Amino acid sequence: MISPARIQVRFADLDVLGHVNNNIYLSYFEMARVHYFKELLGTDWDWATHGVVLAKNEVEYIKPVLLHMVPEITMKTEHIGTKSFTLSYELVVNGTVFARGKSVMVSYNGKTQQSIEVPEQMKLSLEKLK
Repeated sequence: MISPARIQVRFADLDVLGHVNNNIYLSYFEMARVHYFKELLGTDWDWATHGVVLAKNEVEYIKPVLLHMVPEITMKTEHIGTKSFTLSYELVVNGTVFARGKSVMVSYNGKTQQSIEVPEQMKLSLEKLK
């Protein structure tokens, strides 16, 4: 099992009310993806030819995250299609859910600038998160 991604809230992440700004949650989810992909695929994965692009994001804001909190984000695979897959996130602070989210990712070859089928090794790795 992969440990959750631990996020350090920065002062720059806050809005005028002292809450983490709504758009920053997408950055936190991106950090979680990087954390999980590193664990699942290693550091030698060829992202230039077997990469991903983001097609859709959803965020459900439940409670405001504040400066001195330490959010932890777990990521799961909800669906794997032919060329895309859906990831879900849960942002938790001290055992309480503060936000949930989803992302639809499309497998993409950056060299040819075209979508591709989800690579078999990536599929097998994503299955571990179901």
